[in-house]
Amino acid sequence: KWSKLAHTQAIIDGIFLARDLVHTPANIKSPAWMAAQSVLVATANGLKSRVREERELEKEGFGGILAVGQSSRDRGPRFIELSYAPRGSAKWPHVVLIGKGIVFDTGGISLKRPYDIMIAMKSDMAGVAGIIGTMSTLGVTKPRVRVTALLACAENTISGTAQRPSAVITHFGGTTVEVKDTDAEGRLVLADALAYAAAVLKPDVIIDTATLTGAATLVLGRQYAALYSNDDELALELETAGLASGDRAWRM
Repeated sequence: KWSKLAHTQAIIDGIFLARDLVHTPANIKSPAWMAAQSVLVATANGLKSRVREERELEKEGFGGILAVGQSSRDRGPRFIELSYAPRGSAKWPHVVLIGKGIVFDTGGISLKRPYDIMIAMKSDMAGVAGIIGTMSTLGVTKPRVRVTALLACAENTISGTAQRPSAVITHFGGTTVEVKDTDAEGRLVLADALAYAAAVLKPDVIIDTATLTGAATLVLGRQYAALYSNDDELALELETAGLASGDRAWRM
């Protein structure tokens, strides 16, 4: 009974942590602040952590994260890696969780209009928040999988150093992308993380979570997340878990 209670309490605490991160005001929630919160969670739960700052991101070729974050030089981007790999877990399946962590999104030079839709953009890092909340539970729930979290955090704002429409950037692994709309920044930071996961981590499963586009709400409203998957079994498991938890997903 105690074990079940502790398991439930860990999940509740993880949900509350994710909510608190989402609702933290934009003046506090910089990429560096997100990194600090992630390290605190890792330390408290026996996870390993690594935070890449701008110099490392440039050296290793994370061009998407850098391009989005270059507009906010005093609040530069961070790429955070957390890992849950207990002793003896080397042969367990490896799950990689990837989150979009845009701590505030003005749209950049492709400025969001009308103005009032920008007010909620402190929550554009909700994908990362959910993953941090999830990682905070693993020390108690102890799933028999290895889990690596990749959190791509940046602020998308306006300045003389902001990326321009027509810019060409080079992602991790060498793929180049032409930027048509600087408000499509989420896919740029996710692309770096996805490429890194595939090339370096060799995962069995990748799940990315993101407040990626308002267009999804035109189709599904605000009660369902859009779910894309090339794995029927995994998609069904995610849909079933969503119905049970209230975080519902609709497979596209």
